Amino acid sequence: MSTPEQESKEELRRRALSRWDNEGGATAKGPQADLSAGEDQYELRVTKVEFADLHARLIAVEHVAISLLVTSTDRQIELAREMAALIYPRPGNTPHPLSITAAHHIDQLVDRALRFRDA
Repeated sequence: MSTPEQESKEELRRRALSRWDNEGGATAKGPQADLSAGEDQYELRVTKVEFADLHARLIAVEHVAISLLVTSTDRQIELAREMAALIYPRPGNTPHPLSITAAHHIDQLVDRALRFRDA
């Protein structure tokens, strides 16, 4: 087994993208949970304090990502857009709301970064 330093950038990218192939465990018929039985696969039990902490961390990570994208090359911006396109549901697959939302967020982050570049 090779170390991360020995793996090519393309191999690392392929492995990262392959994790999205099943859209987080969704099958051709949809999410794994039986939603007809009233099961909520996305139910989270967090306190308000934990949620507020997660929210603040997410805002911080988004701003760091935007600052990195501002200084990125055009090719890196293009790669970010390609990542968004790759996680949108492919024809014949069940659209997964989280994948669609994630792809929209990537596009929005890139757009926000480009506004700073132009300023």
